[in-house]
Amino acid sequence: MEGMELICFQLITAAGAAKSNYITAIQKAKEGLYEEAEKLIEEGDNMMKEGHQPHTELIQKEAAGEDIHMGLILTHAEDQMMSGEVFKIMAEEMIELYKKVNG
Repeated sequence: MEGMELICFQLITAAGAAKSNYITAIQKAKEGLYEEAEKLIEEGDNMMKEGHQPHTELIQKEAAGEDIHMGLILTHAEDQMMSGEVFKIMAEEMIELYKKVNG
């Protein structure tokens, strides 16, 4: 179980760091700092990629027939990964909106 907990915390950490970057990107766009916002989106994407690697390993293990226990920590990790994806979409949309509004 310790290995599973480590993977889950890797997912949670990666998603949390990515979400922080996406939120900061929105704030930079609000200030008109679009290049900084785009860099923060890119950094967030890199952090999400770090989370996707162990996530993919779990999926591959389950596909190979290994029993993956779906406990509270894994459920939380999955939720964080999913919300990270949503934050990215919203951040990109908000940045585009700020660009249009602020011309």
